[in-house]
Parts: sequence; structure tokens; C-alpha cells
Amino acid sequence: MIHALVLAAGESRRMGMPKPLLRFADTTFLERIIAVLRESDVDGTTVVLGARAEMIRTRVDLSGVKVVVNEECQQGQLSSLVKGLKSLPAGTEAILVCLVDHPFIAKEVVSGLIGAFRESRRPIVLPVCDGRRGHPALFASSLFDELANAPHDRGARHVVASNEDKVMEVSVADRGVLASIDTPEDYCSCFGTEPQVVLKKP
Repeated sequence: MIHALVLAAGESRRMGMPKPLLRFADTTFLERIIAVLRESDVDGTTVVLGARAEMIRTRVDLSGVKVVVNEECQQGQLSSLVKGLKSLPAGTEAILVCLVDHPFIAKEVVSGLIGAFRESRRPIVLPVCDGRRGHPALFASSLFDELANAPHDRGARHVVASNEDKVMEVSVADRGVLASIDTPEDYCSCFGTEPQVVLKKP
């Protein structure tokens, strides 16, 4: 079983507004990621909320996914990953870690990473575009304990750096794996407009 963890608990300080609610065409960042995962080869999805969790619940369609709330989200992204790991269903053989500020993921990339894992059984599978590693990232269950105990300031990056011999890189043409929307300037560069949030469910 491959389970997706969507980390959407951050305080979005640099953006100045909740990233999960940022508009992506006629939907939100979070809903778009959920929709892509639903169409891919993942077997289930958990969304980890934190800051403004209740606001996000009222404005985003979360049907069909499990939702957990990280009450300690101010401790950083790793705390949300740990919360997600603790919520995984029995028999999960790998997780696909998706970040809410990387909304351009594509189902073909997701399914390609999962296919590469199932064929190779490599513990870490990462997409690579133009020589750069991107997101989402897949981690096998053999690394769950190491992820949970990683340094708080480095998180999953530490686990990747410590296990380079276990990494499989999957070359993709989709530059969306590299696109991180952290600031209003990032949003404007990608969408050609000032960032805006969705005020209610479609």
C-alpha cells in the first residue's frame, strides 16, 4: 500500500495568507493536489492540517481523504510529517510526501514514482528535472523511524542525505516538480497575478 501524506499545516508566514487556500485556476492549492492524487496510483491520502485548520476545513472539499491536525505545527514541517506517519494505516509500505506549496504535481509523475518503487524496491524515489531533485518524494517503510527521528531543522532532507546509496532518481520532463510557491513573488511569477485565497467551497 502506497499512502500519500499532504503536509499543509504551516503558518505561511512568508506568503502572508494560508497556502492551502491559495487559488489555482478554479480551485485551491490543496484541492488540486488531492484531485491529482485521487487520479494517480496512490492507495490513500492523508492531509495534515495545523495553522488555521478549522478555516481550511470550511473552505476546502476534503471528502475522500483522512485529515489529521498537527497541534504543534509551529515546531516545523517535520512535526507534521511525524503526525502523518503516526496516522498511517497498517500495511503501508511507502509514503509519498507532498507539500502544499508544490501544487503543480502531475498524476503521471506520481504514478511514475510509484511504479519505479514497485519495480526497484529502492527505499527513496525522487523526481529529477533539469538535473535538480524535486517533489513529491517517496520513502519506504524501512525509513519511517529514521524520518520520525530526523533533526527538526532538516527533516526528510537529512534522511535523503544520509541514505544516498538508497536513492533512485526518476527523470521527468515536468518542471512542476521544481516549482515551490513560498512567497507572493513566487505566486505572481507562476500565475501572473497577485496571490488570492478562495473564500468558500466551490
